[in-house]
Formats: sequence, structure tokens, C-alpha cells
Amino acid sequence: MATLTRTRAVSHRSEPAASRTATRQLVRFMLRQDRVKFPAWVGGLGLLVVYIGAALPQLAPQEKDLVSVVPLLEQPVGRMFTGPAYGLDAPTYERFFAGGYALYLFVLAALMNIMLIVRHTRLEEQTGRAELIRANVVGRDAQLTAALIVAGITNLAAALLVTVLAVANEFAVTGSIVLGSATGLTGMAFAGITAVTAQLSESSRAAAGMAGAIAGAAFAVRAVGDMAEVGGSALSWASPFGWASQTAPYVLDRWWPLVLLLALSLVGAYLGFVLQNRRDFGASLISARPGAAEASPALGTPIGLAARLHTGGLLGWGVAILILGAVDGAFANVMLDSAEDLPPAVQEMFGGEQLLARYVAFLATFSGYLTAAYVVFAANVLRSEEGSGRASALLATPTSRFSWAGAHLLVIGVGAIGILLVTGLATGAAVAGSLGDSEPFGDVVASHLNMAPAVLVVLGLCAVLYGWAPGALSAVGWTVVALMVLVGNFAELLDLPQWVRDLSPLSYPAEMPIEEFDVLPLLWLALVAVAAAGVGLAGLRRRQIGVR
Repeated sequence: MATLTRTRAVSHRSEPAASRTATRQLVRFMLRQDRVKFPAWVGGLGLLVVYIGAALPQLAPQEKDLVSVVPLLEQPVGRMFTGPAYGLDAPTYERFFAGGYALYLFVLAALMNIMLIVRHTRLEEQTGRAELIRANVVGRDAQLTAALIVAGITNLAAALLVTVLAVANEFAVTGSIVLGSATGLTGMAFAGITAVTAQLSESSRAAAGMAGAIAGAAFAVRAVGDMAEVGGSALSWASPFGWASQTAPYVLDRWWPLVLLLALSLVGAYLGFVLQNRRDFGASLISARPGAAEASPALGTPIGLAARLHTGGLLGWGVAILILGAVDGAFANVMLDSAEDLPPAVQEMFGGEQLLARYVAFLATFSGYLTAAYVVFAANVLRSEEGSGRASALLATPTSRFSWAGAHLLVIGVGAIGILLVTGLATGAAVAGSLGDSEPFGDVVASHLNMAPAVLVVLGLCAVLYGWAPGALSAVGWTVVALMVLVGNFAELLDLPQWVRDLSPLSYPAEMPIEEFDVLPLLWLALVAVAAAGVGLAGLRRRQIGVR
């Protein structure tokens, strides 16, 4: 009896270790899978530090010249998009960098980890690859443990690279370490959050969508908190992005907000393991809603099926973009009120007397690249359908590849136009309500619809990538969106060369309502979008389904 008891005790103590069996091998396997994505994401973060660090002296040859630009970041609308504006009363290159651009390092780190964790956990279960791996001697917790370790390695590399490159720009060492640490730990915090959402849904898209919605909510909460006052308010501390921004690199160099990010990452990881052990493999804690006893006749058509598959993503992205547009539009009056405090040089940069028109144009552009992000997200549904084998089963019927993929592209395109239209209506109503004047309403709606052909060009590019190089769809698609954001937000400020600006489809439509409506660029963009879709569908007909 004593021997049996000791045996059971030893077995019980070995259970945690057994549940992580083969973790090391899975880490190596995941790093092998990410041999392209790993350097692309980490290198992208480093490139942002290098470029902005090199561009700031071009923008302001001497640090005292930054004074004329600082009001852009200190105004409420500026703080909404860049952070709490610490230390800008005495601006230096490093403080201007941290005050204007560090937030985007944190956001990119969050997105990197959301995709990483979903890719190596829920997506592996959804496609059945994890089941094949689990058929070997692999512990139940090994997959999630390995994914979190890979996230840790990735975030450590990002933190080190950001720190080293910031120091190379002759920024203060302590502040650079704080900045790099905040970047890495923000990524780990969202890795923990995604470890939880990956247990909640059977779909990788839904898991990523939930984590993305949390990131969007965190950004919005921080934005409202930072708008309240310079340095942020109590609401700024209700967001992981707020914690990272409150480290105030190169000004206060606070270390203790990093503890909050670390704690969130550990709590998220712990909950991820707890929830994983409470569900069956391949299942989820939020059960899928049972379908109707009889399918709608529309599901028997490619268009109907594509519409059904894209409904969730369209509603999620559409509502989020609409809310952001309406909130931004509601601050139109604040923007005009703060314009009087801007120095003449800055007023000229923002259009002088056309300040309202330029703000409306900015809102349209902002909605444009958010809608482009939806397009890239939705285009990846094609890859998911193909990877899961559902596309092969469907194409075994008389349904052609052209009608199947073409239906998806059509639904995505119509959905993108719908997002821009509804967002334009909501933003226009918010602007009109804020100003107490209905006159700008039509301009706001028209400026949003003016972005539609440029967004459709992004869809055409996704079609080309899916048809000819499906493995590059996600990486290249998101890179294009990042380029659009860079050009749309920082082209003038960083004096980007013209050829870089020309790479963004949003550079071609007239900047309404500052400029008169010009139909010619829209026709060319629409022609490019249609031609690209045709090229992509031609490529799909030539390649083997299920092969990258």
C-alpha cells in the first residue's frame, strides 16, 4: 500500500511536466514556421525607429525648431492619436519621438502577438494540424506553452532591437530601455489576452477578432483618457496602451507601469491554460450557435455562402470603424476651438482657414485605411476556407473556382463600400452635431465614398496574391495597410519621398473637401482594381488548391 501511494504521488507530481512534453520541439517547429514573419515583424518595428529617428532632424534641423510642431501633439485631438504628450513643453528629438510615435510601436507589438498566438494555437486546431501533432508524444499544454515561449522570444527580440536602435539614434540610454521594454511587454500583455480568446471560439478568425476588439477598445479608452488633459487622466490607466504610454520614456522613465503589463501577460497566460483544460480538444468554451434545421436557399449559391461567411467580420469591423469615425467627428468643434492656439506655421501646415475641411479629409483617409485593413482581414477568409479543406469539398461540385472566389471578392468589395458609406453618414452626423451646422454633412459623406476605389485596389492586390502566391497574402497585405497608415499620417511630417507616397492607393483620390472632386483618378483606380481581380482569378485557375 505504501509503495502504491508513493507511486501515485510521483505520478501526480509528474503530471504538470507530462502536460508540457515536447514543448522544446514545438518551439523549434514554430520558430521554423515563423522564419519569415519573425524578422518581418521585428524588423518592421526597428525600421520605424530608424526612419523616424533619421527624419526628425530633417523636419527640424535644430531641436528648438520642434516648438512650432509640438502643438499638433499637445492639442486634444493630437493626444487622442499619439498619447499623453509628456515632456513636450521642452521638446527634444527623443521626447518628440516618444510623444508622437511610441504609441504606434505599442499597437504594432499588440497586433504582432495577436496574430502569433492565434496562428500557433486556435488555427492549428481548426485546420487539424494540431491533432496530428497530438497523435505523437505531446503534452496537452505543450502547444500553448510553446506559443507563449515563441511570443516571449519575439517580444524580447523586438524590445532589444528597439532599444539598440533608439540608442543608435543618440537617444538617452535609460529612456531607450524603458521604450523597448514597454514595447515588448505590451506585446506580451496581448499575447496573454489572446491566449484566453483562443479558448473561447472554435474559429481562428473569431479568436483574433475578439482580441482585436479588446485592442481597439483599449486604444479608444486610452484616447479618451489622454484627450482629457496633458499627461493623461484616470481613464488613461484603464488601458494596456495607457500603461505603456505612462512610462513616459525620456521624461519620467517610469518602470512601475511595466509591472502592470507583465501582470496582465501572466494572468492572461494562466487563464489560457485553465480555460484550455476545461474544454475538449478542438472545441471552445463559447459553443457555436446551432444552425437552422433547413438551410436558406441562398446558401446554395456562391454569393449566398460568401455573404454568410463574411457577415461576422463585416459587422465587427464595420461597427468598430463606424464608432471611431463618429467619435472623431464629434471632436470637430474641439479641433476648431484649439486652432486659435496653433502657431502660424502649424496653421499653414493644416490648411489655415481650411482647417475644418482638412480635418474632414483626414477623417475620410483614416476610415479609408481602416477599411483597407478590413479588406485584408476578409481576404484571408479565402485562405482559411482552402486550408480547412472546405473549399476543396465545394469545388468538387459543379461550382467553378471563378464563381467561388469571385463571389468572395464581390461580397468583400460591397462590404467595404458599405462600411465607408455608413461610416461617412455617422461621421457626418457627428460633425454636424458638434458644429451645430448641417452644411458639412454632405462633404463628409462624399469624402468617405471618394476613398472606395482606393480601398478596392487593396482588394485587387489581395486577389493577385491569393491567386498566385497565397502564402504571401497576409504578410504583404498587412504591409500595404501599414504603408498606407504611414503615408496617410506622416508623409508631410517626415517629408517622405514622392515614390513612397505613390505606393499608397489613398494618395490618388482628390483630397475632398479641400480639393474639388476629380473622377479621373477614381476611374483609373477602379480599372486597376478590376484588372487585378481578374489577374488573381486567372492565377487561381492555374494553381493547385491546397498548395501554397
